Amino acid sequence: MTLLLLEALGALLLLIFIVWWTMFSGRRKGELPESVEAEKRAGQQGDDPQDGSAPR
Repeated sequence: MTLLLLEALGALLLLIFIVWWTMFSGRRKGELPESVEAEKRAGQQGDDPQDGSAPR
């Protein structure tokens, strides 16, 4: 019985670690400011699909 509880505790700790890692492993200084995001979107929309380059 004790072995089952230890195994369940280990699985729970592993799950918590994976969730924590995925939540906080992004950009070091957080998300980009809205102005930078808007510029990136405007730059992507301005791409001309007729220039012969492959789509992204």
